[in-house]
Amino acid sequence: MAGSDKSRAQRGAQVAEQRTTSGGSWQASPEEKRTALTLRLVACALWAVAIGLELFTIFWVLRQDPVVLWLLIVMVVVIGVFAVGGSLLWKRANRYDPASKKDTVRFFVQNQLGVIITVIAFLPLIVLIFLNKDMDSKQKGIAGGLAVAVALVVGLVSVDWDPPSTEQYSVEQNVVQQLTGKDEVFYSKGGKVFHVCADVPDLSRSTPLSGTVSEAHQAGKERLTKKWVSEATKNCGIPVERVDEILAGVDDVTSTLDDDQFTTDPEGRPQVRGTQQPTAAPSASEAGTP
Repeated sequence: MAGSDKSRAQRGAQVAEQRTTSGGSWQASPEEKRTALTLRLVACALWAVAIGLELFTIFWVLRQDPVVLWLLIVMVVVIGVFAVGGSLLWKRANRYDPASKKDTVRFFVQNQLGVIITVIAFLPLIVLIFLNKDMDSKQKGIAGGLAVAVALVVGLVSVDWDPPSTEQYSVEQNVVQQLTGKDEVFYSKGGKVFHVCADVPDLSRSTPLSGTVSEAHQAGKERLTKKWVSEATKNCGIPVERVDEILAGVDDVTSTLDDDQFTTDPEGRPQVRGTQQPTAAPSASEAGTP
């Protein structure tokens, strides 16, 4: 009996691991995985060039006597260009095949690898510029200051401030599919978010583009709009009752919403703001007639 209970517990844990949100867990398609792999390989190649140029600068340029300042400056800038190129491609790859937040270490490394590479590509070079005995203080100030500035720019570009995750894609896809019956969202070319239908005010001044949730992220959109509840009921013709069902049925759904888009019922479940049922007033027969 104990063995049977343990077996059921194990199966339950496996199911919980596989299904991160009600409605199913998003997974990258084979094509998306191939695209992500290609982008990551190219990114790694660019990073390898940047680090190779750093080594060339350390072991050749900085060992010249005197150091050729203009060549050192050119090398610093070129290293920055290759590092930025790699970081941008790596962040784009993460939109095709994001990591899971459950794996904390992998999630951090995968999304902030560009920053780690920036430190590797610049920190030793910056230290050796300031320690170089064949450069005067003015040359060190120019070259070192430029290297620090370029490293900061590359680092800021490389940081993923709002990294995607499989959990985010899952929640957004489940919301959209249960609202509309299909995985299709709408967005503008220059916008940062996507919407559940094309008839929303934010898309009225441009020709809306459409695609799946993952395609919207691949196009550079950060998330489902946090106004989707009001847009669904006011602009997309979706009944409030249906939205309430989705708010109560999709795990972690409130992560996609602003606080003013929902309230909670007496049992703590989210629902469309303003739809809580008021306490019924007593009928005339119950209250008594004068």
